[in-house]
Amino acid sequence: MIFLFEDFELDVARRELRRGAAIKSLEPRIFDLLAYLVRNRDRVVSRDDLIASVWNGRIVSESTLAGSINAARVAIGDSGDKQRLIKTLPRKGVRFVGNVQEENTSGAPAVSGAIKTRNVHLALPEKPSIAVLPFQNMSGDPEQEYFADGMVDEIISGLARSKWLFVIARNSSFVYKA
Repeated sequence: MIFLFEDFELDVARRELRRGAAIKSLEPRIFDLLAYLVRNRDRVVSRDDLIASVWNGRIVSESTLAGSINAARVAIGDSGDKQRLIKTLPRKGVRFVGNVQEENTSGAPAVSGAIKTRNVHLALPEKPSIAVLPFQNMSGDPEQEYFADGMVDEIISGLARSKWLFVIARNSSFVYKA
């Protein structure tokens, strides 16, 4: 997953924070803290949440926690005075308040507070593709609908075991049901 905000890219899979073409080096804990705040930007994250998630429940002093939050702010060009991206809510916690666009590593963007768009083209697989369309229940008995769907599921599962064949997912092919 890649998170885009302002002119930064936070690539969680590669554990990189990029600003333009430059990679900003971060300590592992600071990266984890920033990633956790960005992922949970829809809510206020408490001190206990941060300790449980980033420090795995270890005892952390207030100064270490505050220093880590400040280091994350510095890494993304924010400050404790402005708090334009990471906001501290006294006696409540911390929240990432910047506009973020999510980009799945598969290339499909999912927008949350759009800032910019990217033209991403999905690569075609190098092997034959197949989609198993849903069967129609011709018996007239609504109880048999599950049987028809189950048969399609089994066929899709069987074909998906083949390494030389790209099988379209059930949810994608069941759009054509009815």
